[in-house]
Amino acid sequence: MPNDSDIIESLRNRLVNGHFEPGQRLQAEKLREDYQCSASTIRESLFRLSTEGLVEFLEQRGFRMPRISAKLQHDLTLMRIMLESEGARLSIRNGGVLWEARLAAAHHKLSHIESRVRIANSTENLIDLWTAAELEFHETLIDACRSEILKKTHRAIYHQFRQQLITTDQKFVFVPENIEQHKGILDAALDRDEDLIAQRIYGHLARNLSPALLENGAASNRAAP
Repeated sequence: MPNDSDIIESLRNRLVNGHFEPGQRLQAEKLREDYQCSASTIRESLFRLSTEGLVEFLEQRGFRMPRISAKLQHDLTLMRIMLESEGARLSIRNGGVLWEARLAAAHHKLSHIESRVRIANSTENLIDLWTAAELEFHETLIDACRSEILKKTHRAIYHQFRQQLITTDQKFVFVPENIEQHKGILDAALDRDEDLIAQRIYGHLARNLSPALLENGAASNRAAP
């Protein structure tokens, strides 16, 4: 029987990687069968994950997957851009050769998986591997920033961000772009170019921003006294 931490980690991975549909009710009685544990353990795990924004808790109605929201995706994307840009800048200043080596190794793993995805007839069995490898690369990118709060916040935002992209990223539409963009981010990090890495992080994530919300924000700024 898995322990509570294993159950939470497994559920988190399933919530992020498209094992449930957006808006789907998460029934403790059914999930307990997957983990051979009590329904109360499942409910406690789901409640814990609701504090991370990966599950919605509905009073008297249980738990469900969050729905897809253009506004939420936009806001999460902005947060990722801010956190990763600052984290990468600080890592360039503080990280040494060991950080560079770990980042290169994480990129090598991710690049290999993305290359396999590109030629695979079916990507069903690669989604979890790709998500884990991409998270490892982006976490390694900011790992030398010397701010545990920044890294912890980034991890929480990353999972919510990835959950919002379940539908599109399951199809791996952007894999050719991702391969090139991840390589560009790695090169900027190894060249220790802070401005360039911020530009490339923005370029990598900007497609997930809402043009309408960006325009509204720009209009608001123009109207402000």
